[in-house]
Amino acid sequence: MTQTINRGALFNASCLALITTAFSFSIRAGILPQLGDSFGLTAEQLGFINSMWFFGFPISMILGGLFYHKVGPANIMRIAFIMHTLGILMTIFAGGYTTLLISTLFIGFGNGCTEAACNPLIADMYSGTTLNKMLNRFHMWFPGGIVIGSLVSKFMTDGGMTWQSQVWVMMIPTIAYAVLFFGKAFPKPSVEGATSVGSNIKAMFSPVFIFLFFCMALTAISEFGPQQWVGLIMSSSGASPMLILALTTGVMAVGRFFAGPVVKALGQTGVLLGGAIFAALGIFLFSTVTGPMAYVAALIFAIGVCYFWPVMVGAVAQRVPLSGALGMSIIGGVGMFSTAIFQPIIGGWIDSSRAAQSAAGLAGDALELAAGQDTLMKMVTFPGILIVLFIIFFIWQKGSKPAAAAAH
Repeated sequence: MTQTINRGALFNASCLALITTAFSFSIRAGILPQLGDSFGLTAEQLGFINSMWFFGFPISMILGGLFYHKVGPANIMRIAFIMHTLGILMTIFAGGYTTLLISTLFIGFGNGCTEAACNPLIADMYSGTTLNKMLNRFHMWFPGGIVIGSLVSKFMTDGGMTWQSQVWVMMIPTIAYAVLFFGKAFPKPSVEGATSVGSNIKAMFSPVFIFLFFCMALTAISEFGPQQWVGLIMSSSGASPMLILALTTGVMAVGRFFAGPVVKALGQTGVLLGGAIFAALGIFLFSTVTGPMAYVAALIFAIGVCYFWPVMVGAVAQRVPLSGALGMSIIGGVGMFSTAIFQPIIGGWIDSSRAAQSAAGLAGDALELAAGQDTLMKMVTFPGILIVLFIIFFIWQKGSKPAAAAAH
C-alpha cells in the first residue's frame, strides 16, 4: 500500500530547515565581536571562520544536485540534520579557532543539503502556478529567518546573555524540521526529461552562462560581504548592527515577495543593472554616514541586493535552459565560493586599516568606525564593476527573448 504524501508537513519542514540556515547566518553575524573577544581572534581569523559557512554550502549543494535522483531528498535531509546538529554543538563547546572553523564548515554543509533537497522536493510536490507560489513562499524564509535571528541575537546580547546561549537557539528549528520530516513519505524523484548531465555541462560552456558565472561571484559578495561584517563595522557608528541587518533582510523578504511584477516591468537585465546601482550607493552611504542615517543606507542597500540571487538563478533558467538544475546549482555554488574566498580578504582589509588608523592616532570607537568605513569603501568596488558588466549585459541581451518562464 502506497503511503500518502503529506505535502503540508513536508513543505513546513522545508521552511523550518531554511530558517535554520537563516539563523546560522544572522546569529553568527551577531556574535562575531563576542567570538573575537572570547578567543582573541583577529578580524582576518573571523573572516576565515565566516568563509567555512560559504565553503560548506556550495560543496553539499552541488553534490546534492548531482545525486538528488539517486539518493533522494529524505537521505539528503538526514545528512543535513546530522551536519547542523554537529556544527551547532561543536560551536557551543568550541575550544578555539580550529574547532570554530570545522563547526562552521559542518553548518554550511547542512545548509547546502537543505537547498539541494528542498527545491526539487517542492518541485516534485507542486506544479504550474501553485509551484511558483510555493517556491516563493519557501525562499522568503531565508531573509525572513534572518530578520527573526537578528532580533533574537540583539535582544539576547542586550540582555547580557552569552554567545553560546544564542547558538543554542539554532537547535529549535533544527529539531522541529527533523520531527516534521520523520516518518513521512517523500514524493518519488522525477527524472528531468531528456536533459542529461552531459547536455547540462555542454550548455554551461555557452557565452551567456560564462558571463553570468563571473557576474554571480560579484553579486554574491556585494550582498553577503556587508551583511556578514555589519556587526563588527557598524557597532561603533551609533546604529544598532542587528537592527540594520533586520531592516535589510526585512526589505529583502518583502521585495522578493513582489519580485514577479518588478521583473516583468523592468526585465531581468534592467533589474540586475538597477540593483547594482542601488547596491553601490547603499554600500557607499554605509562607508560615510553614522547614527540614524545608517538605517537609510541599509534601506537603499537592501533594495539593491534583494533581487540579485533569485534573478541571477532565473536568468540561468531562462537564458541557458539546457543547463538544467545542475546549471542553477553551479551558479549558486559560485556565489557561495566567491563569498568564502572574499571573507578573509575583507577581514584582512579591516586589520590593515585598523593598524593604519591607529598609527594616525585614532583609538577606541573612533578607530573601529574609521577602519570599518574604510573597508566598506573598498567593498563599493564589487557593485561598481557590476554596473559596467550589467550595462554590457543589458545591451547584449536587448531584443532577445528568454527561452522559458522563470520558476520564481
